[in-house]
Amino acid sequence: LVVPWRWRCTIRRGGSGCPPAGQVRAAFLRFFQERHGHRRLPSAPVRPRGDPRLLFVNAGMNQFKPIFLGTVHPRSELAQHRRVVNSQKCVRAGGKHNDLEDVGRDTYHHTFFEMLGNWSFGDYFKEEACSMAWELLTEVYEIPKDRLYVTYFGGDSSLGLSADEECRDVWLRLGVPASRVLPFPLKDNFWEMGDTGPCGPCTEIHYDHVGGGRNAAALVNQGSPDVVEIWNLVFMQYSREVEGNLLPLPQHHVDTGMGLERLVTILQNKRSNYDTDLFTPILDAIHKGCGGPRYQGLVGDADVGRVNMAYRVVADHVRTLCVCITDGIYPGLSGAELVLRRILRRAVRFCSEVLHAPPGLLASLVPTVVEVLGDAYPELTKNADQIMDIINENEVAFLSSLERGRRIIERTVQQMEPSTNFPAEVAWSLYGNLGFPLDLIDLMLEEKGISLDSAAFNELALEDAKRKAGGLQAGQLEKGNMCLDVHSLAQLQNSNVPATDDSPKYAYKLGQHGQYEFSPCQATVLMLYRDQSLQKEVGAGQRCGVILDRTSFYAEQGGQACDQGYMIRLGQQDILFPVESVHLCGGYVMHEVTAVETLRAGDQVQLFVDEAQRLACMTNHTATHLLNFALRHVLGDSTEQRGSHVTAERLRFDFDTKGPVTVEQLQQVEQVVQDVIKRNEAVHMAEVPLTLARRVQGLRAVDEGYPDPVRIVSLGVPVETVLTRDSEAAMQTSVELCCGTHLLQTGAMEDLAIISERQLVKGISRVIAVTGGQAKQAREVGQCLAMEVDSVSLRMKQRTTSIPEMQNLSKEVGQLTKVVANTAMPQWQRKELQTILKALQRTANTAIKKLEVQQAEEKAQSLLAKHCNQPVIIDTIPADSLSILMKVVNQLCDKSPGSSVLLLSPQVSGEVLCACQVSKNCLPVFSAADWAVAVCTQMEGKAGGSPVVAKGSGNAKGMQGALTTALQFAQSKL
Repeated sequence: LVVPWRWRCTIRRGGSGCPPAGQVRAAFLRFFQERHGHRRLPSAPVRPRGDPRLLFVNAGMNQFKPIFLGTVHPRSELAQHRRVVNSQKCVRAGGKHNDLEDVGRDTYHHTFFEMLGNWSFGDYFKEEACSMAWELLTEVYEIPKDRLYVTYFGGDSSLGLSADEECRDVWLRLGVPASRVLPFPLKDNFWEMGDTGPCGPCTEIHYDHVGGGRNAAALVNQGSPDVVEIWNLVFMQYSREVEGNLLPLPQHHVDTGMGLERLVTILQNKRSNYDTDLFTPILDAIHKGCGGPRYQGLVGDADVGRVNMAYRVVADHVRTLCVCITDGIYPGLSGAELVLRRILRRAVRFCSEVLHAPPGLLASLVPTVVEVLGDAYPELTKNADQIMDIINENEVAFLSSLERGRRIIERTVQQMEPSTNFPAEVAWSLYGNLGFPLDLIDLMLEEKGISLDSAAFNELALEDAKRKAGGLQAGQLEKGNMCLDVHSLAQLQNSNVPATDDSPKYAYKLGQHGQYEFSPCQATVLMLYRDQSLQKEVGAGQRCGVILDRTSFYAEQGGQACDQGYMIRLGQQDILFPVESVHLCGGYVMHEVTAVETLRAGDQVQLFVDEAQRLACMTNHTATHLLNFALRHVLGDSTEQRGSHVTAERLRFDFDTKGPVTVEQLQQVEQVVQDVIKRNEAVHMAEVPLTLARRVQGLRAVDEGYPDPVRIVSLGVPVETVLTRDSEAAMQTSVELCCGTHLLQTGAMEDLAIISERQLVKGISRVIAVTGGQAKQAREVGQCLAMEVDSVSLRMKQRTTSIPEMQNLSKEVGQLTKVVANTAMPQWQRKELQTILKALQRTANTAIKKLEVQQAEEKAQSLLAKHCNQPVIIDTIPADSLSILMKVVNQLCDKSPGSSVLLLSPQVSGEVLCACQVSKNCLPVFSAADWAVAVCTQMEGKAGGSPVVAKGSGNAKGMQGALTTALQFAQSKL
């Protein structure tokens, strides 16, 4: 590897000739790829795949977890990796690694960063890993050796682990002085993936920013900003079990990670990451956009008004927003989306409140971020406009929420008793529902001299976290216990137990009369799995996993639910072993059963898949492919699948969208699907080599987790035609990589109805659809409801003059609205009916109001004739509602401005309604609210209002006394 002269950095701070960040990144990748034979991989998206415990990809190793855990499919491209290098986009915000609140306070915390990493999967180990790292740092990057210190694991007697002297000796042989090779305990130099799983000792390389020949060994791992860790090399050689003990891993791996930002800081002779060319163009753009003072790198008390902190927050957060939105994580209301919303809102707040920037500054920084990172991550360039749109829309929404939140705080403070804490429930509502940052709540309360009830707030946060974690953990535990652990997988492989042949799951055909015939499958029990260990025998009543040599059961994968059914032992037809669920672990298919009798390795079994459930899954899976094609056809080629789930009952499909899907588009999508169903197209399936599949035009990106060869499913066009060079067949029909089970012809689908469509977050929609008889039923229900809506509409047009009749119609519209919202029916029809019902509700409300005004006018006229402009009018009249009674009072006062009026209206129920209004001439001595309270108290009721108007109710028994009280009260005030 020839290192160009422009690489060479002078140690003098600010010296010329320092390498730009792009070259630092490129040199790392080339060094391992060209000099040490590593395979260079692109960064995985920051949205984790198949790991519900992770909000974001937060380390380079995330995408390689299946290798470390041994669950990778042996035929997949991922399983073939031996030594790999990449630069991984990482986000640490929310969850275990959460740097969000620290960002901006110092000069080195980030929510988004790039992790340079090299990996060995059962290939090289400590000697080579340390040697390569030292060579790169000292020979390629030319970092002076006397500035570097290395640490190693010093052992832990409580775990029975001795010091990693093997690692120490490697460093000494590389020429690192013994005084710079330092032992540290478990918390510093032992890395763990989680509470259980692969782990091992690590060695870290630290850099001394000061240098000058000093010995800074005492500052290593002491939190000193002068001596910082730059590279962590993890040696995975153990697995932590559930009980807490450590077992040696069957295969040793190396996982290294070095933050690009920190490395560039060193090579560009800076002390702050924000002073490097990864950030300076963004900081310059912020200055240009807000017009305030320039960024000076100040922290703490020196940073007056937190201006420099704001620069750092905005620069960091806009990078995170660009990367996350590009990778399909949009600001939303839960999980990673909620964290991203908080990041965006934190950035907006610093823009508006500290930098006093005009709205839109944040989005205006996107082109600069793309300029800085676009070469390394070209997907950013493609999505720049979308990123800006999403940031702008969310900024507008947040500024509106800020205003609403301020009003809520003001109102709550006014209603509070003196010397009390701000209620935690209100703060939690602001935080959870309006996305109000907690520090902003504290700040606003501090300005008013009030503090938040922090203990109660933390209790609410804890309850919320427990509630959210509860369901997830329960699901994980249930599934996790039946998934083979890394030791059991290694034991199976070392014992030459072959991976399960699951090709019989595809063994079905169309019979003479068009029915599906599933081939019988006989298998041998190879091994049983219980309590995280492989066993040859499991007793009656025990739950276990059964590994067979072959199976016709479909294991849950590719978004399709697993098969159900049962197995019987040959010769024992009357004893069924129900199969509860089926999982795939490292090429072995695990059938979960509860043994009704003793089950042993070597037993011969016959497998029976629940054919009705399987056929329903096949129908819905083929329908999913067809729906994907129809959505792209109607909404455009930029419509990308974001996820799907197929069960026997329904299918769910998530996809990118620029806005809500219209009624017309939903109808068009259904029509495209129905056309293909009517044509009864053949569904072609074939296994092809991965390299060949990659050439297919229009095929979605091929994930390296797919087993090779891959299975291609093509509707209406033979796979051979799709694979022909320059063929555009995949652009004209549905062609996808899929391991799922499918119909052989589309006609069996019969029908498809989209029964739900909603936006999960801005830019991602979710549709739910049903097929066959369920689709037919949904359409029938839709027709029935449409007829009911027509009936109400017709009756509404007849314009009744009776208020009760119109109120009944209004009530009927309300009930229909609920039914339409909650019933399975075509979504396009639901939207149409909801639009009609909304208009009908408005018509009914307007008609009721108009009739009430007419009735009130008539009653007011009658009362006016009776009382002839008296200064106080007190009377009883019949009125159907408090609303009408209030209108009579208003009308009477309008016609006789000098009169104060109180009216009572006895109801059939025994209740008495009360409404009053006081003439403005009598204010402030005479208060309507006090008048109503005095009268309703006499009737054992309640009232309230303003000095001018008030209303209430009471009991009919006290009505005569109330009339007397009304007059006496008025006379006492006039």
